[in-house]
Amino acid sequence: MRTKFLFTYSLLTLSSLFLSCEVNHQTIKPVSDDETITAAATCRAQGWASQNGGTTGGGTATPTVVTNYTQLKAAITNTGVKVVQVNGTITIPSGGRISFQDQTGKTIFGTAGAKLVSTDQTKDNSGILYVKRCQNIIFRNLIFEGPGAYDTDGWDNCTIDASTNVWVDHCEFRDGVDGNLDIKNASDYITVSWTKFSYLKAPKPGGSGGSDDHRFSNLLGSSDGATGDRGKLRITFARCWWAPGCKARMPRVRFGKVHVVNSYFNSTVSSSCIQAGFEADLRIQSNVFESVKNPIDLMDNKSTAVQEISNLFTSVSGTKAGNGKTAFTPPYTVSVLGTSSVKSTVTSSTGAGATLSGNVCTYSGI
Repeated sequence: MRTKFLFTYSLLTLSSLFLSCEVNHQTIKPVSDDETITAAATCRAQGWASQNGGTTGGGTATPTVVTNYTQLKAAITNTGVKVVQVNGTITIPSGGRISFQDQTGKTIFGTAGAKLVSTDQTKDNSGILYVKRCQNIIFRNLIFEGPGAYDTDGWDNCTIDASTNVWVDHCEFRDGVDGNLDIKNASDYITVSWTKFSYLKAPKPGGSGGSDDHRFSNLLGSSDGATGDRGKLRITFARCWWAPGCKARMPRVRFGKVHVVNSYFNSTVSSSCIQAGFEADLRIQSNVFESVKNPIDLMDNKSTAVQEISNLFTSVSGTKAGNGKTAFTPPYTVSVLGTSSVKSTVTSSTGAGATLSGNVCTYSGI
């Protein structure tokens, strides 16, 4: 058994913090595959996920530990399980994409290095997780790893569908078949914070969808005709990293009021970064774009508003301006870093990605 460590948490009220936590002093020890991390904090997301009553997931319920696919699927689909702790690497079998539906108040988090892996690139059998009609959900400190981009109209690593108050925090999504993380179908009040998106594997050409390079990371809103998304898709991306390998959709937005703040873009293979689609209302604030093409893509100029505020563009080419219209004003307050600090903060060892030890809420500098 490894040595016990004492983690002491205290209530953080500094105005510079992005997260607010209510915490009790307690002792937590490192885990083996059979041990459970006692929930250390009840965390409250900021950004859009702080609205509509807030997002706290499963709170301090005792975690159910999972170490293999059968346990993972059982814990996710069981409405009585409120906190799921993922230990180690779990491989999703071909066709084993997990349907997470019609639940309220749940947290799924990983201990250090926890990973969910899919190796199937086919249309029907790809994908890791599909979240539908859920409310008050947290995903934290998990790596979602797909087999690589292949345009077969297959599945994303994770899709959030018709769900509200979802907080994706300190996760990493890479090498999805169709995409990394998509949000659609009137989903609302979503915050994605400290999360990394990348493609490490070469794209596979020749898919039935027609694109030979479908490293398209994040689609928000499925089509111009999905008018049920009007007034929905309120999403915050804060201190995220669109890393090497991403080709486009960082994100691509339709209809939503989307706030992209203090995030870093540095994929040299990019064709477009933020893509402003039909009726998109985009507030693009204090981000860093480095060695990318078309940091802000106005597409066919059918967006509602695309406002560029205090961003830093270094060695970029293509379009980088808004459309001259003022975007929405967020109903929430976040601490906004100056652009000189964004790159180092987001790419640090405790920055974007699955860089935590588990379901904890003490993040440096926020």
